[in-house]
Amino acid sequence: MKDAVVTTITKAKGRKHLFHFTRVRNLPAIAHFDQLLASYKISPVFTGDRRLKPEKVSYHEYSITLNAHLRIANSMIDTSTTQEQFRACLDRHVFFWPTLRDCKKMMDTYARREPDEEFAVLEFDAHALLSDHYSTVKLSKYDSGSSPRFPTRCSYKKSLDMFLPLDEFKIVWNNLVPTKASEIREILIEGQVNRVSTYLKTVYVNKSEDVPESWRMLTHPLSELSAR
Repeated sequence: MKDAVVTTITKAKGRKHLFHFTRVRNLPAIAHFDQLLASYKISPVFTGDRRLKPEKVSYHEYSITLNAHLRIANSMIDTSTTQEQFRACLDRHVFFWPTLRDCKKMMDTYARREPDEEFAVLEFDAHALLSDHYSTVKLSKYDSGSSPRFPTRCSYKKSLDMFLPLDEFKIVWNNLVPTKASEIREILIEGQVNRVSTYLKTVYVNKSEDVPESWRMLTHPLSELSAR
């Protein structure tokens, strides 16, 4: 059953990899710990509070920059959930894009917002990563961390119910969760991803010298990813 679910989600040619977007300055910490950590794991003090700008924190002597929370209109939040509860939920997960198209959209957004920052994309083997973290994987039909341009025209409300545990895929059927692989917009892993190097296929950056030595043989230019 477990393998069948993962195979269904990763069967399409364009869904065989997962993409994680981060800052180049975070790569040394990720490589050292061989983990991707949810922001709550790194800095649990202010969970639920909105970060208005990127926040640099110290984690076991490594510097890690946490992204700001994008503004979400109050009208987009379901009455069963507060903004604080929703942000706290986001902070407890590591996020991946299951398609290159959506990853590119995020790259473009951050490039416009922070033109002087250097970013990186980590590309992973989707089947292996999902299989090994099966019990902590959740699926989202929507881009959970942002607000649509016209929130009043949106057909759904954000709540904790929009995050579908992987083992409930094709079991729970409603308009808030994905019911087929092509509807999966985000993949979340609660807490942390361990043994990152086991699943890592490519590191996309502008400057190869910014990549930790242990991963340098996996480096490809970020422009190559943009051109795909």
